[in-house]
Amino acid sequence: MTPSTQALSTQDQLKSDAAQAAVELIQAKLDHDSVVGVGTGSTVNFFIDALATIKGHFRAAVSSSEASSARLREHGIKVLDLNSVSEIDFYIDGADEANEHLQLIKGGGAALTREKIVAAVAREFICIADESKVVGVLGNFPLPVEVIPMARSYVARKLAGLGGMPVYREGVVTDNGNHIIDVRNLKIINPQETERQINNITGVVTNGLFAMRPANVLLLGTTSGVKTKHA
Repeated sequence: MTPSTQALSTQDQLKSDAAQAAVELIQAKLDHDSVVGVGTGSTVNFFIDALATIKGHFRAAVSSSEASSARLREHGIKVLDLNSVSEIDFYIDGADEANEHLQLIKGGGAALTREKIVAAVAREFICIADESKVVGVLGNFPLPVEVIPMARSYVARKLAGLGGMPVYREGVVTDNGNHIIDVRNLKIINPQETERQINNITGVVTNGLFAMRPANVLLLGTTSGVKTKHA
């Protein structure tokens, strides 16, 4: 096995550990009326696979992406439209970065808008990640911004005015039919204020900062086991 393959395998194991811990955390709190919110990404794929082992313990799932919905259905888990659900018990999703306050950058997989919507409906947001995602200051990972296509250049100019370097994510169209601009070189000292500022730019659908609605719990896969952090 090559060193790079070994490193990837180790990171995947940490993701899998965090995902399994999330299933164990919610299992006892589920009943046959429960709806589980499911995010998007490589760590969430591990969660979906683990969730399938207890699919008889809850009613259905709501998903933040077409890809996750397809994976859930492959496991025989019923997927509901969010508009048919008044409350979600738990929302489980990964993160591209997380700080000590459990404020996050998400959206590397371009599903940030739907992720924010599902998180808003959930009573409890559980973030699962490996230890490499924890940072002191958010912004080293490029901040995704979902934009209406005709507003892309205008929004990019406004984002540059905030001190970032906007880069159009070529070839990517979101599940909502929009475009993604990744903002590089932002040191996000006040995540809530930055989230509001960017969302107030005309043409922005939303941005990948989860600061006004941070995670409630962070399950962090580490080489010494899964660590639990609360907001």
